[in-house]
Amino acid sequence: MNIRDFLLLSSICLVWGLNLVLTRFVVGDVPPLFYAGVRFFLVALVLIPFLRKPPKQWGWATLIGLCVGALNFVFLFIALKFGTASSVAIAGQLGLPFTTLLSMLFLGERVGWRRGSGMGLAFVGVIVIAYDPATFGLSLGVAFAILAALVGSVGGVAMKRIDPIPMFEMQAWIALVSIPLPLLLSAMMERDQVSSALTMGAPFWGALAFSVFAVSIFGHGMFYQLLKRHDVTLISPLTLMTPVWAVIFGIVLLGERMTAQLTLGAVLALSGVALIAVRPNLRLPDAAAFWRRPGA
Repeated sequence: MNIRDFLLLSSICLVWGLNLVLTRFVVGDVPPLFYAGVRFFLVALVLIPFLRKPPKQWGWATLIGLCVGALNFVFLFIALKFGTASSVAIAGQLGLPFTTLLSMLFLGERVGWRRGSGMGLAFVGVIVIAYDPATFGLSLGVAFAILAALVGSVGGVAMKRIDPIPMFEMQAWIALVSIPLPLLLSAMMERDQVSSALTMGAPFWGALAFSVFAVSIFGHGMFYQLLKRHDVTLISPLTLMTPVWAVIFGIVLLGERMTAQLTLGAVLALSGVALIAVRPNLRLPDAAAFWRRPGA
């Protein structure tokens, strides 16, 4: 990889990491389900020109959209409501181990000792992060982050069932089918949605604009171009810069603490994910890159 592409990938990871922190800031005051629904609405509005007609395999595409879109974001935004951006960013890396496990179960993928060890390390690392010694249980934020990673991985594996769809077309469909669920849940479970957004004002709209244009248009679009030019096994380990940036921005912008527990868990989890990422998934070659993009 040349220096230009490396700097581009670094910028993409920075954008994704910063977006997690901005979302954590917003959902501290604005109901998370409402924020997720508004985000999907704006993404659909911007990308709808790319969606001239529904995908040919619209049933599978809808299932994928709900997994990597609505359900993934509902769980992720709730996770950010109750957890730190740092812990959620690291726990979210379980998407790759989950995808590998699902590939084994449903696609017949074979896993050797290296990837097996990587999965073990990743899960142990997240458990270390999630363990709350005060309650002898898992922290709520990390638990929802694990759910987000799981449903996103289900969507990633389901991608194997459909013919390739251009990226912006797929993103437009994901956003379109994902609008109703979070807004319906928000109407049933949340209150003061609009007033809280208006009270927050410019930071709310700024975070939304950043999420739509910097993350969905620039981040996902440029990442797709990099995947065309480089092998997934080269790109994917480098995307581990995303949780690193999230931890840095969480500390600098939100005042989060880098505890010994978080540090140990992060080292274990990210080491495990790196081990999995450098070994190609033969049944689902793009798994190491796909699962993290829509949820970024």
